[in-house]
Amino acid sequence: MPHGAEALNLPVWNRASDVSVRPRRRNAMAHLDSEMKEECLREDLKFYFMNPCEKYRARHQIPWKLGLQILKIVMVTTQLVRFGLSNQLVVTFKEENTIAFKYLFLKGYSGIDEDTYSCSIYTQEDAYESIFYVINQYHRLKNTSLGTLGYGENEENIIGLKVCKQHYKKGTMFPSNETLNIDSDIETDCTHLDLQALSKNPQDWKNSPFFRLEFYRLLQVEISFHLKGIDLQTMLSRELPDCYVFQNTITFDNRAHSGKIKIYFDSDANIEECKDFNISGSVQKNAQYVLVFDAFVIVICLASLILCTRSIVLALSLRKRFLTFFLEKYKRHVCNADQWEFINGWYVLVIISDLMTIIGSILKMEIKVKNLTNYDLCSILLGTSTLLVWVGVIRYLGYFQKYNVLILTMQASLPKVLRFCACAGMIYLGYTFCGWIVLGPYHSKFVALNTVSECLFSLVNGDDMFATFAQIQQKSILVWLFSRLYLYSFISLFTYMILSLFIALITDSYDTIKKYQQNGFPETDLQGFLKERGSEEKCQKEPSALLSCICCLRRKGSDDRFILTN
Repeated sequence: MPHGAEALNLPVWNRASDVSVRPRRRNAMAHLDSEMKEECLREDLKFYFMNPCEKYRARHQIPWKLGLQILKIVMVTTQLVRFGLSNQLVVTFKEENTIAFKYLFLKGYSGIDEDTYSCSIYTQEDAYESIFYVINQYHRLKNTSLGTLGYGENEENIIGLKVCKQHYKKGTMFPSNETLNIDSDIETDCTHLDLQALSKNPQDWKNSPFFRLEFYRLLQVEISFHLKGIDLQTMLSRELPDCYVFQNTITFDNRAHSGKIKIYFDSDANIEECKDFNISGSVQKNAQYVLVFDAFVIVICLASLILCTRSIVLALSLRKRFLTFFLEKYKRHVCNADQWEFINGWYVLVIISDLMTIIGSILKMEIKVKNLTNYDLCSILLGTSTLLVWVGVIRYLGYFQKYNVLILTMQASLPKVLRFCACAGMIYLGYTFCGWIVLGPYHSKFVALNTVSECLFSLVNGDDMFATFAQIQQKSILVWLFSRLYLYSFISLFTYMILSLFIALITDSYDTIKKYQQNGFPETDLQGFLKERGSEEKCQKEPSALLSCICCLRRKGSDDRFILTN
């Protein structure tokens, strides 16, 4: 009987044993799956933070972005140099024409501006002669000018001069009796003198009531006219010529009523598309080659933009995987510093540079075919993009420990430097406003807030100190004494104290980085996870001969060590 009972109970015992084994088997499989996911995540993270050469040794992934950036540096720099030479011709043509206009239309112009104005007059006779001189020179332009100039239409589509005068509405003044009766409302009267009127007897328009000036209530006389010119020197550099419209304005300023009328000359040059030109030679063919080169630059930058954007998207996806895994396994969140490790600032820099290069190249192509004339915006975009491209070279130097010190020092010191500059800036602004309000009437460097700031910044750097002290006018002893106290205190405070503290902050960060490189950097959660035990699959295949010659061979122990950074 016992044997029969045992035989009857045996299937029951087997079923119970099978039920207890299944959960353990599922747990083991789940644990194995979790370990595989962890190792897969660790390998992806290690690969992400490798430099291009290590990525090639690990998986034979060709560093396309590295090669593309090197090619882009050469092409963008070449493009900038060519555009810079062209832009210099444009700026030179504008400046030389402005100087020529001053000699043509300003009577007695010496060649050097007196201040912010070109020249000045002190008698009524000089005022009439200077105004009539401008009108006569405009009429005789084609017989006197050496440039390729012609008359242009103004806003009213009229070829000629527009003369306007501003004066107080009415009034009488008797300085000897110290009496004044004046209406402060301002009136503006204008007249147009076309070429037909100027061809008549000059006495007809000189004796008109409009030119009878009452200087005691006169504020200013403004003469405006448009001229057109063609820049032929661009053809020497095998480029198409530019057509210009010069909007010239001559202002006789009598607002101060101090016995001195200041004469201002302003010339605003606008580039317009030449309506009809026929040029033989190699200029047209050269323009086509430049357009093809600019188009190739756009293609290169577009490819770089796509690759860097793809890398950032993949990095954000990898960060999401790591944050989810870390929260599930360790039941806590990853610190902000580790989260920002996935955002590669160099890629952001490259994307900004690529966008600016693409936009600037499009503008350059439009300027080349004379559809646009905004040289300044194009030069800002191309110049800034080239700056960012060359700054990005530091990234590849940062793969070596000895060169990486600069980048790490800048990263460590930047927050402290910004906080320090915010505090020092308050003191700097205080000195700026104080110097402007007190020393402005007595010193040429303190007449405006921007010039005060530039002067103080120069003093901080030890530039032009004696001239700043010497140029103060000694018309007021009190102001002269205050200027000495003001300048001595500013130089002592900023040069000897604030500037020294500024340098000490950077030096302290540099010393900290050097100690970390010798003793090891503080380990973060991300670095600790990467150092945990895991299978490391390394590709043992030999690299190609080309990449071996460049950078991807394993280095000896005595060489610089690669910094594992993306």
